[in-house]
Amino acid sequence: MNRLMKNREIWLALAILLVIVLVTLRFSRFSQPSNLLTIFNDSSILMMLALGQMAVILTRSIDLSMASNLALTGMIVAMINAAFPGVPIPLLIGLSVVIGAGLGAFNGILVWRLNIPPIVVTLGTLTIFRGLVFVISGGAWVNAAQMSPDFIALQRGELLGLPVLSWFAIAVAALFYLLMTRTPLGRSLYAIGVNPTAAVYTGIDVGKTKFLAFTIAGAVAGFSGYLWISRYVIASTEVASGYELTIIAACVIGGVSIAGGIGSVPGVLLGALFLGVINNALPVINISPFWQMAISGSAILLAVVLNARGEASKGRIILKKAEAV
Repeated sequence: MNRLMKNREIWLALAILLVIVLVTLRFSRFSQPSNLLTIFNDSSILMMLALGQMAVILTRSIDLSMASNLALTGMIVAMINAAFPGVPIPLLIGLSVVIGAGLGAFNGILVWRLNIPPIVVTLGTLTIFRGLVFVISGGAWVNAAQMSPDFIALQRGELLGLPVLSWFAIAVAALFYLLMTRTPLGRSLYAIGVNPTAAVYTGIDVGKTKFLAFTIAGAVAGFSGYLWISRYVIASTEVASGYELTIIAACVIGGVSIAGGIGSVPGVLLGALFLGVINNALPVINISPFWQMAISGSAILLAVVLNARGEASKGRIILKKAEAV
């Protein structure tokens, strides 16, 4: 029972259910299965991006450039599709993954080989990638009229009653679950976050592992770039602007420790879903977008406090204050 009370995923799932129930009391159709599936589908891209971010945060790092990576990769594949509509969509998807992974690897190289703090590296590449979107497009947009029907239609199709975009999210989540729980790389990510010095003594190459984490995050961002552009049928310099904070928020709310070493795939999925439910619920009950930002921010602060309390250890008191004689 005590273990159940400390389970972050259970509490987060209950919080999501509570929000759904409260909103349903005012808007009865909110809890209909079709609407809940829509919320899940709307949260799918955030889920994938948050999983990529988790891999980085577990190593006591952070990637602030994921949204800019998404925008740049999305613009590139959109421009290719507009110029050469005959290029197969699977090839464009593969290209988006490769480009995204390359951008993520660039971050990883700077962190690994030059030993630059990750927050400094990715703050710089955030601006670089966003600037490159403007440079390669000349500030122009790529809109729905310029995209091929296949480019737009793939992730909007359905399979077994569920949108293809949702299936993509489920597949990525399954891959990350296997990565984190069944592979040496996944164990290394956790080990580095718990104690990087001890990880070195166990034979883990900390720098290389961080490089791989950034590359994985970049690949997810690149894949999400195609999905984002094909879903919202617009590629511009403003795509996903500021979204990096939402990605980090999903991780933190899902129980990923900014200090590294703590986090789970189910927790991150629930964190992203929680934000998805909030974003869909507040407009329904006529709450201002500004309050929406405040509520999301409060949820992040509360999650950080809970994380800090959960990670705190009492330890032993080695030295005691000498008593007066």
